[in-house]
Amino acid sequence: MKTRQWAWLAGLLLAGAAHAGEPAYSKAYNACMDRADGVTQGMVECMGGEIDRQDARLNRAYRQVSAALPAKRRTLLQTVQRQWMRYRDANCGFYYDPDGGTMARVQAVDCKLQMTAERAGELEALRPR
Repeated sequence: MKTRQWAWLAGLLLAGAAHAGEPAYSKAYNACMDRADGVTQGMVECMGGEIDRQDARLNRAYRQVSAALPAKRRTLLQTVQRQWMRYRDANCGFYYDPDGGTMARVQAVDCKLQMTAERAGELEALRPR
């Protein structure tokens, strides 16, 4: 393998390690959740706002990574991102059990929030430095 290929592989491995763990949420989200005080509707609204913030973060990182790639890799990234979105939506949709009560809704929304924040971190780690 060429040195450049090893550097790319090492960057990918480090990116994976860098985004592992708890996703980073905004201060606004944490304050909102404190105000929600465990009330389902309030929690879901807080999560919805944070999903919007994390989705914007994800889109920024995606554009930055995409802009730095050659055309073939850019097309591959686009395919991977679309597949990831379908997986995230299906996976988190599964959590929403119509017979699961109000917690099922919270779990489904939390799943989408977590997965979006984690993917944003993953893409941020791949941005050119």
